[in-house]
Amino acid sequence: MKRSQLTKGLERRVMYVENKDGTLNGASAWIGWVQFSKTGRTVYYKGRTLKAIGGRGVRGNFLDEETLEEYWVSGVRVRGSNAHTTSISTTAVIDEDARDEYERIKRVRPSV
Repeated sequence: MKRSQLTKGLERRVMYVENKDGTLNGASAWIGWVQFSKTGRTVYYKGRTLKAIGGRGVRGNFLDEETLEEYWVSGVRVRGSNAHTTSISTTAVIDEDARDEYERIKRVRPSV
């Protein structure tokens, strides 16, 4: 697995996933387990294949291969909102299988 700021060298990680063009299974934002391709340039989540768009996106950093919808995918933030800075505040739905890991991440305090 290629190590990057997104993958942290992991094959799967709990991440924040926001559909910038609509909803994903009834919500605009989710926190759940995503899987990465070997290069880390493709994210797989809830049956979707999201390809990195390398700074070419208007509101997102990934593009759904099938629907061409833009997505914002980022690590879970310990402090504050996970939404992209240009987003209207949104509440993320937490996948049940990711809840324990999400709570563990939120308990971590960054060193100052």
